[in-house]
Amino acid sequence: MCGIALIVSGVRIDLSSLFLSSITSSAQSEQSLFSVDDIKEALKSRGPDSLGSKKVFLHSKIPSSVGGRDLLSCAGGEEATKNDFLCSTNACQCITSESEELCWKDDGFNKRECVAELYFIGAMLQLRGVKPIVQPLVDASGNILVYNGEIFGGIDVSIDSNDAEVLMESLGKCCSCSSHEHIRACHEIGKEKTSVPDILSAIKGPWALIYLQASSRTTWFGRDAFGRRSLLVHWPTSKDSRLLLTSVSPPSSIGKSSDLGEECGQGGSNFWEELPCGIYSVSVDDSKLDGDMVGEVERHEWTDPMLYELINWERTSVQPKPEELNISRMKFRSRQHDMHSVNSTTIPHELGLIEAPVLLPSEAVLITLREAVKRRSTINTMFEGHAPVAVLFSGGLDSMILAALLDNCLDPKYEIDLLNVSFDKELAPDRISSRGGLKELQRFSPLRRWKLVEIDADLSNLTLETRHVMSLLNPARTYMDLNIGLALWLASSGSGWVYEESIGNVNSNYDSENCQSIKYKSEARILLVGSGADEQCAGYGRHRTKYRNGSWIGLHEEMKLDMQRIWKRNLGRDDRCIADNGKEARFPFLDEDVIRTLLGFPLWEIADLDQPSGKGDKKILREVAQLLGLHEAAVLPKRAIQFGSRIARESNRKNFGSNRAANLASAGSAEISRP
Repeated sequence: MCGIALIVSGVRIDLSSLFLSSITSSAQSEQSLFSVDDIKEALKSRGPDSLGSKKVFLHSKIPSSVGGRDLLSCAGGEEATKNDFLCSTNACQCITSESEELCWKDDGFNKRECVAELYFIGAMLQLRGVKPIVQPLVDASGNILVYNGEIFGGIDVSIDSNDAEVLMESLGKCCSCSSHEHIRACHEIGKEKTSVPDILSAIKGPWALIYLQASSRTTWFGRDAFGRRSLLVHWPTSKDSRLLLTSVSPPSSIGKSSDLGEECGQGGSNFWEELPCGIYSVSVDDSKLDGDMVGEVERHEWTDPMLYELINWERTSVQPKPEELNISRMKFRSRQHDMHSVNSTTIPHELGLIEAPVLLPSEAVLITLREAVKRRSTINTMFEGHAPVAVLFSGGLDSMILAALLDNCLDPKYEIDLLNVSFDKELAPDRISSRGGLKELQRFSPLRRWKLVEIDADLSNLTLETRHVMSLLNPARTYMDLNIGLALWLASSGSGWVYEESIGNVNSNYDSENCQSIKYKSEARILLVGSGADEQCAGYGRHRTKYRNGSWIGLHEEMKLDMQRIWKRNLGRDDRCIADNGKEARFPFLDEDVIRTLLGFPLWEIADLDQPSGKGDKKILREVAQLLGLHEAAVLPKRAIQFGSRIARESNRKNFGSNRAANLASAGSAEISRP
């Protein structure tokens, strides 16, 4: 998938249920700071296989047509003509409360009678399905879907099916209920139809979606419970009274920042905001007072109780007794001699079949994590590439585990690209560890063709690239966001150098000094990323600080806070920067089953921060690495990408003069001064 957008004009959006002020949106008077073309260009830059759009026109009650009922019509393309509204496969369908009828009159369709307009845009990076499809999808009932996501469970999607098409079919069977009361009533009277929130709550995997349910004149939108796919929203304001949804802000957001004024904050960066995770609806109807179209926004509850457990991020055991902590430290060492058993095919791969006494916590995590990687690396035969899946690679603990598990799951005939970025060439810590990691992976799987793609960058020469990434970050706006975003954007481009030795003799030792480098660009469209590992397994320095100051309870609360804000601080930004290169980021550590498995164990099985760095932090993942045989990676200290790649150091020198000055200015949280 790639990106989606919706532009709603001519509707007074009622935001009272979200405790926000409502603004009247009029097609005649509204200001448009960002045009449809601006948003299309932003989605097109992400390298989609296709880009489509669909207009929907909303009408007030017109006495001269079809009995005075409310009408809804749609057209494909920029301008509506009479031919757009013939009832054929690609034509409009007029949906009333009672029936479907033609909506054009003898003298042709008159757009001046339209009260409001909904403009759907869908950019498609197709990774599943046997035939190419173009979004928006429109079904026989006039429902419209633009979808950016993957379904890894909850709804059955065969290997030859496309997620969006399967989801469209499921949503088309839903009842027309939109409010909480109606949904409950629908279930109480025994109707077999499920609701839209039921379907969306069932999806396992990352998603962002916009769906028009024609029968109820309701537009649904939202993103998954962890925010693994970006979706930005502009709630109507006096500066721009439209309701806007988009996967990424237009590049012109930077250039037009001065036009936004004080209402949108300094630099206009508050024009867009990350849509909080959840399911929303806008039901449009005529106002009884003035005849204007009114769209009431509602936020809906998730209907899967298991999802609430993950969102609330509670574990039953946080504070250990001394004897429990000692047992935890001893039992893994006592099992190390028999670690090969976890890789045996006799061990069940469904966590539900595993009895607690059979496996250690790290063994259960390994099995669940392997399944998460497997779900994210299944290749559809129509879209196979030379190296179909790549890994964002530092050579550190998380990326080494992902690379090893990918090797377990991916057919041996495929190469695996390991993408590493450095702003200090071979001297950056991540470049050093990535080369060491490659050697360990070559020993781990000597028959696999591993390619370490070394991507070198000089921050002083990236003026245009930096400006572009700033538009991708929006609404994130700190120097830390820029450092991370630029590193991710460059790494995910996959454009760098590989050494001839790593292409030819895969069994030889990696030695860059004795080999010739070759220009190379990774064509992999799927990128495995280690996001979520540090948040769930106490990998940050602040976790150790909280533990020292507040013991186990303080550590738990800090980790919980990290998980509950990861959608806003990390994932939307990361998804936008990676997707801009025509790649789809996939996060195995944020798989629902992996999160549930990690939460199912006592906190002291996850981390033991009385132990030194490289041992007690992310304890359970270090044990997973040992189980895999990655003994060198298992003891590596944690390094964030901005420090491991040394972009933070170069950024501090460029923007503050020195690291010392940057630290005094709290550069990590300082906002960028936009032109």
